[in-house]
Amino acid sequence: MSEVVNKAVEKLNERLGGFENTAKFVIEEEGAIMIDADGARAGDEEAEVTLIASRETFEGILDGSENPTSAFMTGKLKIEGSMPLAMQLGAALS
Repeated sequence: MSEVVNKAVEKLNERLGGFENTAKFVIEEEGAIMIDADGARAGDEEAEVTLIASRETFEGILDGSENPTSAFMTGKLKIEGSMPLAMQLGAALS
């Protein structure tokens, strides 16, 4: 598993409370992270929403230097699946 994914899992578990749905972050060329009611973990399973970004964009979202909504509007963040869940997740990360 990628060191980027491992660090992201730690950071997401610190920032997110219980997320009652399923979401997946795909970090291009690094791996995937699943988020559900049990927290964040490395994994690549089916999810209600999938967010896809480069390593740089994802790290920016996690450290607060990249706004998730702006990243989406400029094409740096792609979303597949439930847009309302993506917005909920984005708000939790902002």
